Amino acid sequence: MIKLKIKNLKTLLLGGVLLVLLLIGVVAISRPWDKQPTEGPGHTLKGVSFSPKSFQPSDFTDFFQKANQTGEVVSWAGDWNELSNTQNGGPTVVASLASTYEYIPLIEAQFFMQSNGTLLRPLDNATKKNYKDNVVDFADKYKPKYLALGIEVNVLYEKSPKDLDEFIQFFSDVYDAVKVRSPNTKIFTIFQLEKMKGLNGGLFGGTNDLSKAQWFLLDRFSKSDIIAFTTYPSLIYKDPSEIPKDYYSEIKSHTTKPIAFTEIGWHSGASPKGWESDEVEQAEFVLTFFNFTKDLSKELVIWSFLYDQNTFEPFNSMGLRYNNGSAKLAWDNWVNA
Repeated sequence: MIKLKIKNLKTLLLGGVLLVLLLIGVVAISRPWDKQPTEGPGHTLKGVSFSPKSFQPSDFTDFFQKANQTGEVVSWAGDWNELSNTQNGGPTVVASLASTYEYIPLIEAQFFMQSNGTLLRPLDNATKKNYKDNVVDFADKYKPKYLALGIEVNVLYEKSPKDLDEFIQFFSDVYDAVKVRSPNTKIFTIFQLEKMKGLNGGLFGGTNDLSKAQWFLLDRFSKSDIIAFTTYPSLIYKDPSEIPKDYYSEIKSHTTKPIAFTEIGWHSGASPKGWESDEVEQAEFVLTFFNFTKDLSKELVIWSFLYDQNTFEPFNSMGLRYNNGSAKLAWDNWVNA
């Protein structure tokens, strides 16, 4: 069975990529749209991750135009150290272009590999000081509305509970430091929902066992301003109709905080044998997701990819649009949700 490695593609997309020459052309263009980010009580912010067709200037322009149609948020996720790349780093690009293209940036800093739980760097005093300095300086400069520290941290719990314990203490320290410099930034960590539920079967390659649920981890991040999840039910269920009706509403029994879904996805093409999907199923899942979460206090919902990306199955067909530019059936469902 495949080994789940959800975020590595996004790290490769922006981490360390030279964008300066591209941005010269992108920033200079006029904006053909005039929509302002909509916010207010009861309004759920939607969006997509930074996932253009390519890094050609025209594809940058195209991405931001299309992203503006999907909602108000563009997310970036990658190596924590990219926060210090003030010239052409991914988070710098996404944060600095927000006012130009009228979106709200969501910055997600990662410190380990989800595929195997390996730390990108040892969480020793030197690394923690570097991470802390980087994120505090970034928050002070850009005052981001949303800042996530750690992605799918319950995966790290499975691989190394000791490393997670170390991070939990560090998270609390960084939270306080960022709030001093940017008090209005909402700071949180991100959990993987399927694994949080004890669902390790299907394409995860293990066994579904609800007794292995990890909801207790929510309480260990007591300072989190939001409870955030990634969710990929097509790794567990072969059809959206199989998803239990309380699949998302169950979250309400474990927290009263606002909820965010920082990655939502369902594939629309080939996959390991027996798990194939299509546009119809993907579009159906979008409707199912919003129907099953209508009673949740949702602050953010982010679809993983705007365009199909060059990665492994089934994530390579999770875009709302094909790489050739054409829209899938799910596009309209997401835009109109």
